[in-house]
Formats: sequence, structure tokens, C-alpha cells
Amino acid sequence: MLMRTDPFREMDRLTQQVFGNAPGTWSRPSAMPMDAYRAGDEFVVSFDLPGVSPDAIELDVERNVLTVKAERRPAASGEHVEMQVAERPLGVFSRQLFLGDTLDTEHIDAAYDAGVLTLRIPIAERAKPRRISIAHADGGRQQIDA
Repeated sequence: MLMRTDPFREMDRLTQQVFGNAPGTWSRPSAMPMDAYRAGDEFVVSFDLPGVSPDAIELDVERNVLTVKAERRPAASGEHVEMQVAERPLGVFSRQLFLGDTLDTEHIDAAYDAGVLTLRIPIAERAKPRRISIAHADGGRQQIDA
């Protein structure tokens, strides 16, 4: 149903171990944590984006590829601001998910609450189980689950 791919994930992990926890930059986005699961007739994906304004989130779907992009900007800025501690990552966060053909990408529902972006993607009708009736030689019909 869902494949996630990030060919540079291991290299990023190694770089972070060697040079510290470097946040994403505006030229090179970093990944965002997510959970994905099926709940009944829909697929649910939740992304952690604390401190990101809803208007700084972009969602795009093209050819079954879902792209989530968000930007966290500095909260305090200006000439007279002297930052004492800056541990929260800033910059661009990006994630791409390859959605299977069994998902209805035309009807994705997105909600953002308490720093969590939740996408609900319905299972396509053609992918749902259905019953097929089989004709008997004597003219009767019998239901079989497909």
C-alpha cells in the first residue's frame, strides 16, 4: 500500500552522529517523523510538525506520489534579539510517500491540530473486498467471497 523511500537516510544518520544533530536547511530539507496505519476503509498518515504554522505546509500529489513540505521559521527575529539557546530545528522539512494504486488520491482529507498533520486517504472502491456470484450448472447461484 505504501512505500517510503529515502536513499540518503543512512548517510544522514551517520552525518548526524559525527557532526551532531544538524537541522534541515532551506537548500537541503530534512525528514519529518511519521506514523502510517490502516483504519477500516482508510489509510491514515500522521506527521509531527510542532511549531510549524499551517500556512507553511504544502501538500502535493502527482502520479501517486504524495509530497509533504513544511518550513519552521525562527520565532524570535530582529536586530536586538540575542539567542541564548537554539535547539529546535529550523528550516525546511520534506517527506515523499509513494501511494499504491489501491488508495483514492482524489479524496485525501488533511487536518492539522496540536502540531500534528493527519492525512486520511480512502481505500479505492476497486481495492475493497467484494462478493462474486458463481452460476451453477443447474441454474442456481452461490456467493463466494473474493
